[in-house]
Amino acid sequence: MAYQLKNKQLVIDIAEPGDYTGTRFDHSGFITGATLLEGNHSFCVPESLNPAQGTGGVGICNEFGLSKAIGYDETEVEEKFPKVGVGLLSKPNNEKYDFSENYPSDPFDISALQKDSQSITFTVLPKDCRGFAVMLVKTISIEGNRLTIDYCLHNMGTRIIRTDEYAHNFFGIDDHLMGPDYVLKFPIELSPWSDDKETMDVLSFHEKEVRWKLEPEKEFYFRIKGFEAASYPWIWELLHEPSRTGVRELSKFTVSSVAVWGSRHVVSPEMFIELNLAPGEKKSWSRVYEFFTE
Repeated sequence: MAYQLKNKQLVIDIAEPGDYTGTRFDHSGFITGATLLEGNHSFCVPESLNPAQGTGGVGICNEFGLSKAIGYDETEVEEKFPKVGVGLLSKPNNEKYDFSENYPSDPFDISALQKDSQSITFTVLPKDCRGFAVMLVKTISIEGNRLTIDYCLHNMGTRIIRTDEYAHNFFGIDDHLMGPDYVLKFPIELSPWSDDKETMDVLSFHEKEVRWKLEPEKEFYFRIKGFEAASYPWIWELLHEPSRTGVRELSKFTVSSVAVWGSRHVVSPEMFIELNLAPGEKKSWSRVYEFFTE
């Protein structure tokens, strides 16, 4: 059974834990739909329009340890390592950890408690793995036109947890394709870079804005430096200019780095947070999204 949050301005659709069976994204609080009722505007799209491609992402789904899988390097072949929000994954070989690989998994147990129509809490219970054990509590709530995701990570093991987290925001406003009708804004001057500069050819950068020269035929990707989110009223904004409809993120944590990925139908601004927890330590942070039409 899927879950839904609703008020007079927003409808948020959330998958049942286990509906997503991949080993990349957090299984708890997997947001598949966001609708702004004024104008009936939709925002969430799938990572790929071809079900046989991609890693199964949809809408707002977060990932822990994109390139920093906890304990992976010391894990022997066929032993297990933890992936926060997913489960204990089995290491099949001595290759470098690959977030896109679907590893054999012993999933974590996840409970869901929906108190009312505007709030739901997911709890991911820990399983010990050579001293690594993490409990994740995630509360998703809505108020007006804002969606808030509150996270609390609790290191219940005997070893230090070092990882990172980000939300892969798969957005395409009202299914409009990426192109000159969109603008992506940041609060800082942009100095973008990419390991593959050709992926940036479709984009135009001017001061704090990113625009599309045309509809992209392939994936695009770039990165920018991190910044202190609390210094700004919002940290990114995506606007579809013809409809004056958009979404912005108002989170207040220290953004360790920024990546932007997308293709013809989707763009995903990704704000990373570094997480280092000693045994017994807790870390809380929030992501806040505001959906609007002008």
